Amino acid sequence: MNARFGVSRAKALAATALAAIAVSTVPGSASATADAHSEHWGVITRNTIGSPVADLRDGPYGSYGKRGNFARPPYGTGSLGISVADHSTSNSAPHEKVDFGNEVDFYGDPVLGLNKVGFHVFQTGENVDHGGPGNLPNIRFEINPNVSAHASDTYSTLVWVPDPVTVTNQWSPYLDATKTGYWYLTGNETACTQAARCNFSQLQFSLNDGGPRPTIYSVAVGKGRDNLWAGAVDGLRINKTIHDFEKDGVKTRRA
Repeated sequence: MNARFGVSRAKALAATALAAIAVSTVPGSASATADAHSEHWGVITRNTIGSPVADLRDGPYGSYGKRGNFARPPYGTGSLGISVADHSTSNSAPHEKVDFGNEVDFYGDPVLGLNKVGFHVFQTGENVDHGGPGNLPNIRFEINPNVSAHASDTYSTLVWVPDPVTVTNQWSPYLDATKTGYWYLTGNETACTQAARCNFSQLQFSLNDGGPRPTIYSVAVGKGRDNLWAGAVDGLRINKTIHDFEKDGVKTRRA
């Protein structure tokens, strides 16, 4: 701080520290420090089709005329913005797909150790027009299913599909993946398939077959390959940790 204001460097530093403490204790404010492994989050390029967008951003706020808690991101000031196109009108172009996630920090974690999963979403009326109120992003875990009946099968994607969100143009409440929506495995390793949907308890039971325990490869929020969607996600919860998507990185909060 400039000396002409009559404040010593020591006092200025003390004031700055007190201000940082105050900000960190305000409910809904951004975490004072970024996650040490924020750099491990990003677009999973091998799971990307077309030219979608999955980028950390400020907001969204609103939409216009919206007030109250649901008119702003649930944590901090930012979120993960997602946009995918629908090329269903063109036979030459595939539907877009994108996964934004972490391929490092969850590797080897037990699938059966998951007990709290979910997020908040910013849904719009236009998204509903394009695919109905169930046109929403998913949570995806790439896993080694370790199912005894398919011992050589070491890869599947565990997908959570949220229940439809009918309130639009604002942030949703927390969507709890352990109590709402449905789950399935992409490789049909258990009875939980895209055609035979399971709730969270049924999914866990289907993977707990007495053999080696299933393990996680990666965690992601994804969208596609189905309908056009443009919106945002924030507050991805994995057990006791909330992953707060901010423009300057992914930060962690204790749930």
